[in-house]
Amino acid sequence: MLNDTTNNYLKACEAWRLKFMDMDKQQLMEKLPEIQLEADYLTLKLFDQKFGIHRETGKIVTYEDFQPAEIISQLNIYTFLWFSSPQASLKDKWVPFRELSDASPFTKAFENHVLVPFAQTFSGQTEKLTQAYQALGGTTLSLSDAGGLVNAFNCMPIKFLFWDGDDEFPAQANILYDESATDFIHVESTVSIAIEGILRLAEAAEIDIIGPLFKM
Repeated sequence: MLNDTTNNYLKACEAWRLKFMDMDKQQLMEKLPEIQLEADYLTLKLFDQKFGIHRETGKIVTYEDFQPAEIISQLNIYTFLWFSSPQASLKDKWVPFRELSDASPFTKAFENHVLVPFAQTFSGQTEKLTQAYQALGGTTLSLSDAGGLVNAFNCMPIKFLFWDGDDEFPAQANILYDESATDFIHVESTVSIAIEGILRLAEAAEIDIIGPLFKM
């Protein structure tokens, strides 16, 4: 999925939209209590932004202005709804991406195209990064120079860890997931969740992405 062109992502969104239309909406709400029914939409938050999925058409919009959601947000929401197991629950065991179930084939790409640009983007920007966590409804952590705990979905917390560089060493970063993450979403989507988190943090910090972040 992560090697597709934008056109293929659009096709993927359309395929997921059609799948959503056949899903049992009541079962979805029972499986994922964070989903709310508001008028014609099922609503939920992704990185503290409210989205609505139209019950009849399956189209996903940003709920504050009812504009089409970004492709990456749509894909993350659709796969979250589809892959979440009814038995999924937080385990309070934090692991790096490589230790998630079935993640090993994607580890090198994750390091090069997620962690490296995360570190490069916020090099020298620890204060802005800390403020960005708070702007996304998160909290700061003392686990690194600028660590933060932010909810992707309410049931999917993410820990972003960042160590600033100096004259000898470049900035470093890591992202930790609750071990249950792949019970809620497909492992490839944990990558796009991380990408969206970095994009949202950079937007909140009002800085440009630096480095080879996956494009969607």
